[in-house]
Amino acid sequence: MTENKNILLIGLGSMGFGIAKSLMRAGYKVYGQDKNPKQQKKFFQDGGFGGKVPYDQLEAVVIVVLNEKQTREIIFGKEGISNKLKNNTLIMVCTTVSPDFAKEMDYKCAKKGLLYLDAPISGGSKKSLEGKLSYMISGSQKALQKAKPLLDSTSEKVFKFGQSVGAGSAMKAVNQMLAGIHISAMAEAITFGITQGIDPKKFLEVISECAGTSWMLENRAPHIINDDYSPKSSINIWPKDLGIVLDIAKKSNFSAPLTATAMQQFLAAAGIGLGHEDDAAVAKIYARNAGIELTKY
Repeated sequence: MTENKNILLIGLGSMGFGIAKSLMRAGYKVYGQDKNPKQQKKFFQDGGFGGKVPYDQLEAVVIVVLNEKQTREIIFGKEGISNKLKNNTLIMVCTTVSPDFAKEMDYKCAKKGLLYLDAPISGGSKKSLEGKLSYMISGSQKALQKAKPLLDSTSEKVFKFGQSVGAGSAMKAVNQMLAGIHISAMAEAITFGITQGIDPKKFLEVISECAGTSWMLENRAPHIINDDYSPKSSINIWPKDLGIVLDIAKKSNFSAPLTATAMQQFLAAAGIGLGHEDDAAVAKIYARNAGIELTKY
């Protein structure tokens, strides 16, 4: 553990909040920022710090926001942190971004004397709260060494992809490709089952023990069964994440037809106003097209 225990965490959504809680359990003094006042209030009630941030006394800044635009603004915007931090402060970016973006941020941070770690995450809100996330990291040995106590406090597994920044984000893109496809496939299968008279509870009982299962199926199908679409991971995340995957694929002259199909389903869900619901709500698109109702089973 490092002597300096001051951490700034920007982005207190389901994943960022869990990381903050894990760091607090490990003895860090965590300052938190989020655009959502409710999340900010919840963070304060759970022991987090607000008010004036001691930027010159921070060990690290952990960024867990929605997209590249927000990440860039946080680091290099008009009120960006890059002009407030002391040399060798760690900036650990857990946002899902493209490898090229990660490389750009690393280059610009290095020019400011800051350490950048490409550190996308996976595991969901429950594992985040438990301090059992999986990280896919890439960055300099110095950045990795400084991040180690934070990673130890918040993760179950840390997958290292070397010192070439962007490699971690490339791996995250592969993961998101599969995750998005699997959520869409789960929604298609469970609603198809309903049209054939198969109760969703029985669907989950059987498929979770058969070859057709996936982690996403076992995690998201209960949301549909319980008619609970409170966002653990929202629909709006997927057009962004799968958009990154498709952009990378295009640059590599790689055809990704399953990803493109899944993307259309999430876009359709967002288009009818489901963007802020849990991503399992993509099943409502299949249900609507099939003329069936999804209710609590």
